[in-house]
Amino acid sequence: MSSSSQNKQTEVLGELVHELRQCYGLGASFFRAAAARIEMTDTDMQVLDILESTGDASAGQIADLMGLTTGTFTGILNRLEKAELVQRERDPNDGRRVIVRLAMGSDDRHKVGPLFDSIGKAWREMASHYDQEQMALLLEFLQRSNTVSRKEIVRLREAPLGEREIFSAPLAELSSARLVVSSGISRLTVRADEAMAELYQARFEGQVPSVVAKEGGVTIRYPRRLWVPGREQRVAEVNLSVAIPWRIVIQGGASEIEARLLGLNLAGLEVKAGASMIRLELPTPSGTVPIRISGGVSGITIWRPAGVAARVHLKGWISSALVFDDQTFRDVGNDVRLQSPGYQVTTPCYDIEVAGSANDVTITSG
Repeated sequence: MSSSSQNKQTEVLGELVHELRQCYGLGASFFRAAAARIEMTDTDMQVLDILESTGDASAGQIADLMGLTTGTFTGILNRLEKAELVQRERDPNDGRRVIVRLAMGSDDRHKVGPLFDSIGKAWREMASHYDQEQMALLLEFLQRSNTVSRKEIVRLREAPLGEREIFSAPLAELSSARLVVSSGISRLTVRADEAMAELYQARFEGQVPSVVAKEGGVTIRYPRRLWVPGREQRVAEVNLSVAIPWRIVIQGGASEIEARLLGLNLAGLEVKAGASMIRLELPTPSGTVPIRISGGVSGITIWRPAGVAARVHLKGWISSALVFDDQTFRDVGNDVRLQSPGYQVTTPCYDIEVAGSANDVTITSG
């Protein structure tokens, strides 16, 4: 090949790559513009389009196609299901998988199809100018291009970025599990993830801890050396499978703890050595579930579903206010016991114990 031919090929290849990149960008812009027309988000629109073109799919498969974490995708599914645009159900062949399908008869869903009709017509008209052999070549190119894109999405999701890494482990045949986070942390977020097929997924920012998953136990341990909050970031986000019961233990102190556990089968939760702020969103219990918090805490908020009874034992002092459902107490002293109406040990409930001092404690339902 002559030098001029080689230069021309390089030039054309560069233009081709440029047009492909622009194509992906315009596709994202199309979703945003189309979604705005019917007052949806572009991610919602993309989920509906994937289901329209591929049919029923697992939540994990759709999340992978969209390049989203399962935790983020669960929030999208919750919104779409509430709007009656999609339906979720357990895979009859594998109870750990969630199958997503388009909901039938939704008025909003019928608004989506026409938005794609115009561009689909334009694509067909454009393709009609090529003969059968040329269209076969174009089809092969696009199929290979989509395969490359899927691989790159997976690579970007799984590869560490700087000091941010993703850890996970298979669910396998486990019947229960235990999460332990120790040695102090800046911010810890724990979520229940209905869409996740793995046992857990964890992401970290700042210093990366040791993570060990063995026989149903997931242990996240930071170095035991002196840790000064604010100077060194230790941020962890942990998603847990809802397929099996979990016990959660957080020890060694923390600046901020948030546990959003709706849908989880929670067997117990314990926070040791205190924290600045604790926020717990508890699921419907399947039995008497102990919640234990010890050490000094600035603020505690515990929410449980409506109709779920709770018993509370305060072993420390509340310097500002204690709110328990519709009751408010000021300057609460040591060894206070409260329980919600209808509390019975024999019915599913929460047994909450707070030992140590706190400024504000709110325990409520709704």
